[in-house]
Amino acid sequence: MDMQIFLQQLVNGASLGSMYALIAIGYTMVYGVLRLINFAHGDIMMVGAYFTFFAKAAGLPFEVAVLIGIIGAAIVGILTDKIAYKPLRDAPKISLLITAIGISFFLENLFTVLFGSTPKAFSAPEYLTKIFHIHGIYLPISVIIIPTVTLLILAVVLWILYKTKYGMAIRALAFDIQTVKLMGIDADRIIMIVFAIGSALAAIGGIFYAISYPSIDPLMGIIVGLKAFAAAVLGGIGSVGGAVVGGFILGFTEIFVVAMFPELGGYKDAFAFFFLILVLLFKPTGIMGQDLERGRF
Repeated sequence: MDMQIFLQQLVNGASLGSMYALIAIGYTMVYGVLRLINFAHGDIMMVGAYFTFFAKAAGLPFEVAVLIGIIGAAIVGILTDKIAYKPLRDAPKISLLITAIGISFFLENLFTVLFGSTPKAFSAPEYLTKIFHIHGIYLPISVIIIPTVTLLILAVVLWILYKTKYGMAIRALAFDIQTVKLMGIDADRIIMIVFAIGSALAAIGGIFYAISYPSIDPLMGIIVGLKAFAAAVLGGIGSVGGAVVGGFILGFTEIFVVAMFPELGGYKDAFAFFFLILVLLFKPTGIMGQDLERGRF
């Protein structure tokens, strides 16, 4: 592999990894607080992309459509918690897990019935589809914007967690939810904030994914959501920084495997999970994982 191809794949990997990272942050925050693997999270990504698509189809400016998609996904995330997860707070964890899978199937089938299973073309403004050629490297403007936005969002999330009273409440809730309730903190409100933040990030990841692969369909969140979950586990589930690191590693792995072994391109998803297994064999808590009985995030 010559240097030009290497740099091209490095750029592609950073873009793909950023999308995984955005979705993985939501996984890790919900798990850190509730010990819940929210398997509907990938479908929230799909919901955000669809809301953006229809808002834009209604004639709204793309920026406004994106805002509607993010807010819509956050509302769906909050409603999911209120309707499906909140009544099961004290139920066995397996009940929550089965409920999460049920919500995932419900959203996929609901959007299939309402909007059909045929993929819809997702068009982005010209300034997001512009392509630069730098020393032979194919550089869409989106592959610069996506990692930049991801790192900015990571900084904002860490600021919220460590510099605001709501962040302090989230970390306290993650450590001991019963004690937090005894101290008079509204635990349900804090959990609602966590779902809103996680769902909004999933929507941003879904919009970026739709821009990079310009089509959407009701099942688009399945594989992407599973990979984002793998990224969260790889980086250390319960760690926001670990989710981002895991997302980038998974993105780079997927891109470089295909670049180095084109004949194995059909197995790129399997390689991503194989790499995850190797890491967990030697470090079960993930790269930046920690003892979740001692700390979170």
